[in-house]
Amino acid sequence: MAPWLFAAAYAACERLQHIWADMAYRGQRLRTWVEDECGWTLEIVERPRRWGWYPIDVEPPPLPAFTVLPRRWVVEHTIAWIGRYRRLSKEYEYLPESSETMIYLAMSRLMRRRLARQAPYGVPSPQRQGLRGLARAF
Repeated sequence: MAPWLFAAAYAACERLQHIWADMAYRGQRLRTWVEDECGWTLEIVERPRRWGWYPIDVEPPPLPAFTVLPRRWVVEHTIAWIGRYRRLSKEYEYLPESSETMIYLAMSRLMRRRLARQAPYGVPSPQRQGLRGLARAF
């Protein structure tokens, strides 16, 4: 399934260069296929080792109860942000295209809100300038 997914991403995403993947995709065949066919680099996010061979007189290092995996939080946070929208919290849509459109709308709204927060303070808003209707667009 992974080569099929990567082939579809290769056709749709010209700027994609690096892929982070779970431990399920750690095979060497997939890594060489991605590098040869797509020209991308594949980085596997590995979990910390829990067990190891230690000599009898050496105390093994303590294992933390929770370890944050690098780049793993990006996907989990994105899914959580999408799940905040009522229409995307459950599978209400009949067509997958409708769900895809709703995801685009939700992520566009999220990006717009983040960009608005980063706007400089010297830029007056259309409401403060007293513009209404079509004059706001110009």
